Amino acid sequence: MYEHIQGKFVKTAPTHAVVEAAGIGYWVNISLNTYEVVKGLEQGKLFLHQVVREDEFALYGFATEDEREVFRLLLSVSGIGAATARLMLSSLSPAEVVEAVRGEKVAPLKAVKGLGEKTARRVIVDLKDKVAKLSLTGPKSAGADNSAQDEAFSALLMLGFGRAEIEKALRELSHERPLWKVEDLLRAAIQKLSKSR
Repeated sequence: MYEHIQGKFVKTAPTHAVVEAAGIGYWVNISLNTYEVVKGLEQGKLFLHQVVREDEFALYGFATEDEREVFRLLLSVSGIGAATARLMLSSLSPAEVVEAVRGEKVAPLKAVKGLGEKTARRVIVDLKDKVAKLSLTGPKSAGADNSAQDEAFSALLMLGFGRAEIEKALRELSHERPLWKVEDLLRAAIQKLSKSR
């Protein structure tokens, strides 16, 4: 089982990335959530889930371990395969999937293309107890642009910075200026993190 891949992004598209590691180019299926994090990056790291069947060998990559965890939970639901789980994580963030399950909200799940009410209800029933124990990590600051913080957090993780130092840097930056564009936040965080090393 592969845990992660780190290397050069030869190509990134909304559905896949080609990552070159040790001279080999790996085709990795990704969600839109992950694409939003990796687009424009020259290199980085993806957390992997491997699917091996008689007619398929595929790698699915995620910008964060949280997204991979939610993907794996979705795969445990009867009737949901890797393609549907990826589609769900292209329509909703991992936190939105967890929130819908915890709150027993059928509508957001049913809004995913190809997911009917029956399957949406099965997702809630099958995962309610499992997501109760799930703790999604990531920086959250009152008043801050959490989507920009989340994207910056994931990108910095992929660049090899530690979780604790990233959270500290992003927390300090959010106090300096509550609203950032993700590109500016990422630049400022890299400068801050590089100086502290």
